[in-house]
Amino acid sequence: MINFKEKVIELIEKEVDSLSHDEISSLIEIPPSYDMGDYAFPVFRLSKAFRKAPNLIAEELATKFANNENFEKIVNNGPYVNFFINKSKLVETVIDGVISEGGNYGSSKIGEGKTVIVEFSSPNIAKPFHIGHIRTTVIGNALYKIYKYLGFNTIAINHLGDYGTQFGMLISAYKKWGDREVIEADPINELLKLYVRFNAEAEEKVELRDEARYWFKELENGNKEAYELWEWIREISLQEFDKVYKMLNIEFDSFAGESFYSDKMPRVIDELNEKGLMKESDGAYLVDLEEYGMPPALIQKRDGSTLYTTRDIAAAFYRKENYDFYKNIYVVGSQQNLHFKQWFKVIELMGHDWAKDCIHIPFGMVSLEDGTLSTRKGRVVSLEDVLNKAVETTLTIMEERNPDLENKEEVAKQVGIGAVVFQELFNQRIKDYVFSWDRTLSFDGETGPYVQYTHARANSLLERGNFNLEDKVNYDLLLSEDEINVVRMVYDFPNIVLDAMEKNEPFFITRQVVEIAKGFNKFYNSSQIIVDDEETKKARLMLTYIVKNTIKIGLGLLGIEAPNKM
Repeated sequence: MINFKEKVIELIEKEVDSLSHDEISSLIEIPPSYDMGDYAFPVFRLSKAFRKAPNLIAEELATKFANNENFEKIVNNGPYVNFFINKSKLVETVIDGVISEGGNYGSSKIGEGKTVIVEFSSPNIAKPFHIGHIRTTVIGNALYKIYKYLGFNTIAINHLGDYGTQFGMLISAYKKWGDREVIEADPINELLKLYVRFNAEAEEKVELRDEARYWFKELENGNKEAYELWEWIREISLQEFDKVYKMLNIEFDSFAGESFYSDKMPRVIDELNEKGLMKESDGAYLVDLEEYGMPPALIQKRDGSTLYTTRDIAAAFYRKENYDFYKNIYVVGSQQNLHFKQWFKVIELMGHDWAKDCIHIPFGMVSLEDGTLSTRKGRVVSLEDVLNKAVETTLTIMEERNPDLENKEEVAKQVGIGAVVFQELFNQRIKDYVFSWDRTLSFDGETGPYVQYTHARANSLLERGNFNLEDKVNYDLLLSEDEINVVRMVYDFPNIVLDAMEKNEPFFITRQVVEIAKGFNKFYNSSQIIVDDEETKKARLMLTYIVKNTIKIGLGLLGIEAPNKM
C-alpha cells in the first residue's frame, strides 16, 4: 500500500534541509477535520532557516509541492501546509492492499527475531475465577495477539498464584475441617468456604496465623503431606479455570506459576548478598530503596520464607535466560504499581540492564455496584457465571429476532461472550469501572454485538450479490463522502494496530472497528449496494468486502469471534 505520510515526508525533505526525516515525521499532524486535509505540516521551526514569516514559508512550500499525483491538492492554511490525498489513489491502494493481504491485513514483520513475553490472567489457585480477573485476562490476551500479529515471537504465560502463606492457610483449614469428597464435587466454592472460615476464625484466634505460616514453611521445605495437598489443590483448581479459558478461546504457552521458581530463588538471594544489596532488619532481609523514593523491598521473612518480590525476580531471571526476551510484559492491576517499581529497581541495582525491558501494564480496578470484590469475605461474582448469563441472554434475544437462525447456540456463545470482552476493551485500560449487568449485556450503541452484526450484514450482502474477489473494480465509483470515509478508516487500521502495540492499549483497535462499523452502516443506509448497474454493484460489494475483512481481523485481535450470520 502507498504510505501517504511517507510521501508527505519525501516532498518536505526535498525542500527542507534543516530537519531530519524523523523530525519531519514527528511534526506532521492529522487535522481535526478532513475539510482541512489528511495531513498538515506546521512550518514554525523553519522560520530561522527560511528567514520568512511562517505563513509565507507555508505558501512557498505549497506552491512547490503542487501537481503531485498522490495528492488532489496541497495548500497553505496560515502557517500550515495541508495535504489532501488523491481519493482515487487512496481507494486503489486500500482495496489492492486488502485483497493482497487478505486475512493478514495490517500485519507486519517488525517483530521478527524478537521475543515478547506477555504474563496475564494469573489467578490464585483454590480461589474463584471471578469478574475481577477478566481485565488482566482479556487485556493480556489481546496484547498477546497484537504482538504476534506484528511478527513478534510471543509467549503467553499464566503465572499462577500457587504459592505463599495462603496455602499454609488452606492446608491448615483442610486438616481441621476439610472433606476431600465434598471438595472434589465443587472444588472452588468449597475451598473458598475453607479459606473464608479460616480468615474469620483467625480474627479471634491469632495463633491460627502462626499455624498457617508453619504449614507454608513446611511446604517450602518439601514436607510430603503439605506438598501432596498443595498439588491436589492446584490440579483441581486448574481444571475449573480451564472451563473459563475454553469459553474465552484463550490458550497459554506456560502455566509456570510462583511455585515453579521455588528452587530458583537461592541464586537471587546469593547474588543480592554478593553485591552488597541485602540488609538485615529485625531478622528479615531487604533491599533499601529509600534514595529512590520507595519503601524497602522485602526479600526474605524472619522465618526464612520468601515473598512475591523474591519469586518475581527469580522468574524474570529465568525468562531472560530461557527466552532472551525483547520485552517482558506484566498485565497486572494498578494497585501493584509500587511492587513492580520496587523489584524492577532491584534488578537494575543488581547491574542487569535488561531491567528496562520488564514492563508493567497496569489497569483499573473493578468493583460491584454495592462495593468492592473481596475473596476473604466471599464477595465474588464468578466469571464463568457472567459469561454463561451473557450467552443465555443473547440466545433469548436471538430467538426473538431471528428464530430460524441456524446454530443459534453457537452464535449466542460468540456474541454473548464477545459482548463481555468487547466492553472490557472499549475504554482505556487504566480507568476504574463498576461492573453492571445492564451495561455489560446491553446490545445497543457502541458494543461488540453491534460490530459483529455489521460483519454479519456485510457477509449477507456479499453472498446475495454473488461477490467475486477477482472482479475488476472501477475505483472512481467509490468517491462519495460516505464511501471515502469508510476507505480512510480501513486505510488507518494498520497504523491503529501499531499504536495499540506501542502503547499496549487494545482499546485503540476496539474503537477503530466501532468507527468502521458506524461508517459502513452510514454508507449502507445512504446507498443501495446491490443495484442493477453491474459496475456500481461490483465497486460497492468490494467496499463491503474490505469492511468485513477488516472488522473480522480487528475482532480477532481482541479475542472476539465474527459470526457470518446473526
